[in-house]
Amino acid sequence: MEETTSELVESQPEGEEVAAPLTPVEMDQFECRACGYTYEPVKGDSAASITAGTAFDDLPVKWRCPVCGASRKQFSNIGPKNSPSGFKENLGYGFGVNTLTPGQKNILIFGALAAGVLFFLSLYGLQ
Repeated sequence: MEETTSELVESQPEGEEVAAPLTPVEMDQFECRACGYTYEPVKGDSAASITAGTAFDDLPVKWRCPVCGASRKQFSNIGPKNSPSGFKENLGYGFGVNTLTPGQKNILIFGALAAGVLFFLSLYGLQ
């Protein structure tokens, strides 16, 4: 029993749209567990002639890590670039810090630490 595209669209409940394909920016990145190399679909892999925009699942079966030569099985999904870390259902909790990217969290943490150190150093100026 084969369904055509028009039948699939008609079988969708009302109010739901068919999901558009992901752009390379929205695609998940994969990190090699052996060496830490990150495959980014936005960049592709010029050494293996993989064009930009190629999803990890669409890579050839024989593709290997360009740094250490590990197989595709040695890669783990680390999510899209510059996305908040953690589970999506937990991003609404807390003081809004859960929606920050790891880089933004680093700036917040170390910026607060530097401000604290400057505050305590300023106490030496009191008489």
